[in-house]
Amino acid sequence: MTVTEAHMSKIYVGVGVIILAGLVGSPLIYKALQGRGGDAFADCRGAAVAGGQIGGPFSLVDSTGAAVTDTTVLAKPSLVYFGYASCPDVCPLDNARNAEAADILAKKGLDVNPVFISVDPARDTPAVLADYVSNFSHLTGLTGTEAQVAAAAKAYKVYYQLPEKRDAGYTVDHTTMTYLMLPKTGFADFFQRDATAQEIADRTACFLKAS
Repeated sequence: MTVTEAHMSKIYVGVGVIILAGLVGSPLIYKALQGRGGDAFADCRGAAVAGGQIGGPFSLVDSTGAAVTDTTVLAKPSLVYFGYASCPDVCPLDNARNAEAADILAKKGLDVNPVFISVDPARDTPAVLADYVSNFSHLTGLTGTEAQVAAAAKAYKVYYQLPEKRDAGYTVDHTTMTYLMLPKTGFADFFQRDATAQEIADRTACFLKAS
């Protein structure tokens, strides 16, 4: 089970506060939707505001066991999602949706990488992720040590909580937003769970055409 709707509402509010805080003095300012003269992406945004304070350097391991960094993984536009492979409901649906969005974009000649970062590294070994991502088109799966995963989640302001007592089938509470990352811009926008594959594809295409 993932975070409750009430918990998610708090997370969305928290992300909004983080984003608004990033507007002060930041060179990557994206202003509110009204009166945003200098924002090339103004017509693409789904949120009221967005900023450059989400995302950052990370060092992880891909599903082949190779060490990777944000520089290599996010070398092209990416849809970044945090979850875990044994998630029974939300994660497979969201990853399938993000992969579908990438397929829609590919048909338009736009190359976008859906990325899945595990918040459950104890179970999500590279071999487990290799099997998992094989079920989805284009999906890049990443894991790492607990410290590496925690650092990546912190960079993206992602909430997750592993249970203190872990049986074989434990579940992990976690944020369920998808982040659109652009190579030169960094964080561009985020998509909530109710966004469809077509909506994600359309908004992402808008960003890519405007960049």
